[in-house]
Amino acid sequence: MAWLAARRAEIEMKIWAPDAATRGAERKATPTLQVYADLWLKNRRTRGRELRPTTLQQYRMLLDTYVYPAFGDERIDRISVDDVNKWYDALAPGREAIRAQAYSLLRTILTTAASERPYPLIPYNPAHIRGAGNTKRVHKVQPASLEELETIVDELPPRYKTMALLAAWCAMRFGELTELRRGDIDLRTHRVKIRRAVVRADGEFVVGLPKSDAGIRDVAIPPHLLPAVERHLKDFTGPGKDALLFPAADQSDHHMAPSTLYKVYYPARRAAGRPDLRWHDLRHTGAVLAAQTGATLAELMGRLGHTTPGAAMRYQHAAADRDAEIARRLSELARSNDERDGDDPNRSSRR
Repeated sequence: MAWLAARRAEIEMKIWAPDAATRGAERKATPTLQVYADLWLKNRRTRGRELRPTTLQQYRMLLDTYVYPAFGDERIDRISVDDVNKWYDALAPGREAIRAQAYSLLRTILTTAASERPYPLIPYNPAHIRGAGNTKRVHKVQPASLEELETIVDELPPRYKTMALLAAWCAMRFGELTELRRGDIDLRTHRVKIRRAVVRADGEFVVGLPKSDAGIRDVAIPPHLLPAVERHLKDFTGPGKDALLFPAADQSDHHMAPSTLYKVYYPARRAAGRPDLRWHDLRHTGAVLAAQTGATLAELMGRLGHTTPGAAMRYQHAAADRDAEIARRLSELARSNDERDGDDPNRSSRR
């Protein structure tokens, strides 16, 4: 059966040598890097799940732009250590993130080729440059203060205020927010159910699962946000359970494009004195605020939908029982800030 499976794989890659198989020979033709990588990309799965459309798009760009011009027509078993080293030395000068991503992708593909069973396509992986697949984070996130967050929310048009509040206080990703529907908001338990996310790939909106398995989660809404959420559902959300909470500005059944949000978000962050604050940094702000309540690492992982190999489900399970307490403490944090500043309790960051 193993022999038959190997031959089927060779046929799919168009590298089967019938004469060799007829003679019972164990050797097989070796594909070019492009033939093998295209098949690798077609069959690529991560932890039993298909790759996200944006990830596939990024892999395809890296292969077409940086890998195939150098190695596409080369037989995969003829790519040497020197070949890889020379390619890397000349790769994407000044673009460290792209450089690391392209190298990491090539290394992963070659690792798979060296691990093929029952017969490896290459005897070893020639991509062995220490640290080449890593890059330093260019953007160092400075979370928003409560005052800055309040200013941002105040400056946003009404239909976007709750979106910003959920992004920060519930630490939600843009794709999770823009796929939220009326049925995902449980006002009885005060939770938002995150089951899907939307991404834009090749000009199309694609709805799928969240970024990771741990991304499928229920997040307790801090009590001080509930009036704002209820008002948004009443004023800006359609009546059906599938109505989008934050749709495109002119089409209630279409997903919001990032550019639509940025038109209103950029002026708001400038008003807060934070032109450096990316939308995604609001999620980071939420993580910092939750940590300030005394939440454990496991609880934070569950609330944010983060995952690490072998630990994601344990973290998510540990967070489930205490998530409502984290939400309550987040509201206490907001109230303490208002009381310290002598603010009216009905200000927009509390709405």
